[in-house]
Amino acid sequence: MMSEDRFAPDTDTGADHDTVRRETDTERLDRNWISLVQELRVVQTGVQFLISALLIVPFQETFQEDLHHHLRVLYLITLGAAIGATVFLVAPVAWHRILFRRHRLGEVVAAAHRCAIAGIALLGVALIGAMAMVFDMVAGTAAGVTAGVVTAALFVLAWLVVPWHWRRGSAPEDA
Repeated sequence: MMSEDRFAPDTDTGADHDTVRRETDTERLDRNWISLVQELRVVQTGVQFLISALLIVPFQETFQEDLHHHLRVLYLITLGAAIGATVFLVAPVAWHRILFRRHRLGEVVAAAHRCAIAGIALLGVALIGAMAMVFDMVAGTAAGVTAGVVTAALFVLAWLVVPWHWRRGSAPEDA
């Protein structure tokens, strides 16, 4: 009979973590970089789709006619947040290319982590804005505000509250 332990996540933390994984600092950095790049690939696809939709909208005939001032402002904020998300989510790749073979992976991984957080936050702002804008245009201002607030609450819960709750019970890997 198979042991269920082989399916359990690696929950070791602290100083023993590297011993359990049996990896050097360089191997840990490589693993962290690969993990981060994979996460950025997933997020970047959504950002690219959102930006393409946002860039097409102003060229529709009715866009300029039907859009009230508050929706124009919301559109520009949403587009700006989506572009900002792209800048932060792509920056680590550019840094990695520029610093390739300069033995700076530790700095790149640390900075890329901060960029990923900023990019994800801006993506959240862009998605909230897009949701509010669509609901406003289809069902009115009250529906747009409600959709924006509900979407923001979902993001706060799923992207902040839950992971911070899990984080409380664990020590950082390099503690």
